[in-house]
Amino acid sequence: QVHLVESGGGLVQPGGSLRLSCAASGTDSTWVMGWFRQTPGKEREFVATISKSGGITSVGASVKGRFAITRDFASATAYLQMNNLKPEDSAVYYCAASPVFAEQIGSYNYWGQGTQVTVSS
Repeated sequence: QVHLVESGGGLVQPGGSLRLSCAASGTDSTWVMGWFRQTPGKEREFVATISKSGGITSVGASVKGRFAITRDFASATAYLQMNNLKPEDSAVYYCAASPVFAEQIGSYNYWGQGTQVTVSS
């Protein structure tokens, strides 16, 4: 059982930055880590994913060039650096763990509780 806890969300002005963290526990295995986001009434959207080795990443088209995903093996934490934030980035952000490198929600077995990001002036 993988337990994921997100942190780092909050209120930020347009153009600002935030870094989200996702701490994993309850497992000795290495998992692909992903970030997704969801707003009320919409489907959960892929944001970014990072391979087990950390050497391969993928980001969604809407955040490419602004968001980056990294991971730290010592602390079993995945990060989502979000720069040049826009109001449309406002959402609940979820981290998730998958046994395979994928962008599809269905590939992810474990999910965190989510952290709210609000971009507003």
